[in-house]
Amino acid sequence: MLYNLVRPLLFSFDPETAHEFSIGALHIAGRLLPAGRPCAATSVEVMGLTFPNRIGLAAGLDKNGEAIDGLALMGFGFLEIGTVTPRAQPGNSRPRLFRLPEARAIINRMGFNNHGADALVANVRAARYKGILGINIGKNVGTPMERATDDYLVAFERVFDVASYVAINVSSPNTKDLRRLQGTSELDQLLARLKETQLRLAGQHGRYVPLALKIAPDLDAIGVSDIADAVRRHRIDAVIATNTTLARDKVEGLRHADREGGLSGAPLMETSTALLRQLAQELAGEVPIIAAGGVLDGADARAKLDAGATLVQLMSGLVFRGPALVRECVLATSV
Repeated sequence: MLYNLVRPLLFSFDPETAHEFSIGALHIAGRLLPAGRPCAATSVEVMGLTFPNRIGLAAGLDKNGEAIDGLALMGFGFLEIGTVTPRAQPGNSRPRLFRLPEARAIINRMGFNNHGADALVANVRAARYKGILGINIGKNVGTPMERATDDYLVAFERVFDVASYVAINVSSPNTKDLRRLQGTSELDQLLARLKETQLRLAGQHGRYVPLALKIAPDLDAIGVSDIADAVRRHRIDAVIATNTTLARDKVEGLRHADREGGLSGAPLMETSTALLRQLAQELAGEVPIIAAGGVLDGADARAKLDAGATLVQLMSGLVFRGPALVRECVLATSV
């Protein structure tokens, strides 16, 4: 109810300004209010971790881990922060974030703007949050594609100590050529090196940190099958399906629809869920799937589970629905 009163004010600002204000407000709330607790539900074990409910925050909202304690107040069963790169970078030029309110959609071309892995780790260590925390990693824009794996390995090592799991982002459309890493040979090399590093670090630290691969919704059937094979072959712990889409058919003619970047929100629901369903058939229960993309109400969250997901993430839906969406989705996925 409170968010319904605040939303018109937030929507009167430039989207990125509103986003920065929201992160700042959540940071303050997290410092001043008692620690948040997950909405009550039946717990579920995924990737060897026990999740208090099935609803999590998707990466992209809190890129630097600045508002972890504030976000925990919403009742999520887990949080995913990032995308973070080894070195700080400004991202793409502004404007780079656009609302399409008629479609309950967002287009972003942020470009992995973040303060770098070391700053994120410091923020995580300063937070009171003790729940499940995923950290989403990517490559710096200035790193040549032939050395992309090096960036993922550096980022993985830097966040290992503070992460419950690490998400490998090879599917953002906003870093040039990044989606090439979803190709068979490129993905094989990346996953092999990450798995090797994961096992080495687990031995050193006496703690196993699962790896989840985040994929695009724009893959064809062959691409989905190839990724499923690679995930099984390299014993990756989970798949996150999906990132944002480059398609515009569901928002054609709307203001900002022609902007470059990834489309998220309600128009992504059908495409993302269709890919999720195919991926679930390909994996046949061997690897868990975390669903993301287009969840705007409890029925959407339930549909993701019915299509084969075990966990569900929210992000763009929070812009249009606010914190009430979390509890609604927890209730819908607890039955």
